[in-house]
Amino acid sequence: MRRTLRALAAAGLLAASSIVAVALGGTAAADTVICEQYGSTVIQNRYVVQNNKWGTTAQQCINVTSSGFEITTQNGSNPTNGAPTAYPSVFLGCHYTNCSPGTNLPIQVSQISSATSSINYRYVSNAIYNASYDIWLDPSPKRDGVNQMEIMIWLNRQGSIQPIGSPVGNANIDGRNWEVWRGNNGGNNVISYVAPSAISSANLNLLAFINDTRNRGAITNSWYLTSIQAGFEPWQGGAGLAVTNFSAAVNGGGNNNPPPVTTPPPSGSAACAVKYTGNSWNNGFTADVQITNTGSSTINGWTLAYSLPSGQQVTNSWNATVSQSGSSVTARNVGHNGTIPPGGTASFGYQGTLNGAYANPTSFTLNGTACSRS
Repeated sequence: MRRTLRALAAAGLLAASSIVAVALGGTAAADTVICEQYGSTVIQNRYVVQNNKWGTTAQQCINVTSSGFEITTQNGSNPTNGAPTAYPSVFLGCHYTNCSPGTNLPIQVSQISSATSSINYRYVSNAIYNASYDIWLDPSPKRDGVNQMEIMIWLNRQGSIQPIGSPVGNANIDGRNWEVWRGNNGGNNVISYVAPSAISSANLNLLAFINDTRNRGAITNSWYLTSIQAGFEPWQGGAGLAVTNFSAAVNGGGNNNPPPVTTPPPSGSAACAVKYTGNSWNNGFTADVQITNTGSSTINGWTLAYSLPSGQQVTNSWNATVSQSGSSVTARNVGHNGTIPPGGTASFGYQGTLNGAYANPTSFTLNGTACSRS
């Protein structure tokens, strides 16, 4: 996430090449502790584990095992509306000239017959972070610098953090429903797939995510997959987070052509309606929000997006995870109200501070689709 800062900081990898060269001297056998900013080592003679502390000057250390790594020290603390402190991770492929042993990456998307990965995470509760994959692609077979396209797969998030950009809908990939976000961090484009609840163990068909990104027009078959990375983006805390097992494989010799494009028929009405009831006083307000599914299909996982008028700031919420950046508000379902059948409703509320005259928001989108007002 927010790789502009990471990209700038990672340029320092060249200056720290002597550190990396030492770390890459051989496969880690016994546990290896890395505290250097961009220090890395090899495991299983196949994958690179990197500390990649790009967003803070505070100390971060990882303990690398034969199958993954654990964050043992993470003293950085960044605000949740900005960039994370780091991306300690394990990867297959090439990252800033650091390539995993024997990798066949970069490989052209059209030539991929399969791309898979399995992972096991260990989570902690007293930190703000995501557990995520980074899948990097570029129009050229690039082994250094910033790639133009970043696919993120968020398997878990703790705290009021959100992906780059804004939600654009949902996708059913690899047997799961994912909330899809799209944006640009100033250095590269980002499409993020966010799981509605925490996943601690997964076997992923990464080619399905790559194909979905292609089908959204973000890349073409002529682009190159350069690396598959998995780890954590901590904002605050994170000691104890671990990747206990990781594997990834990309096979070539394929003919990965896109399916025929079909255009869905236009819809005559919105598939959702929102009732927004506000109550204000001198310097505060509350709001009750009811979402009605006016469509014919069940909604599995929802994100409601809208803008609050000037002077309103959310302070706490119930029955939804509500985050605010400037005037933009994003409300996500919690576990018990993520499914809305046709004709059904889901409700949530929040309290906030008020500076000036009160007014209700005027427009809403649910999973990227405009809603009517009720």
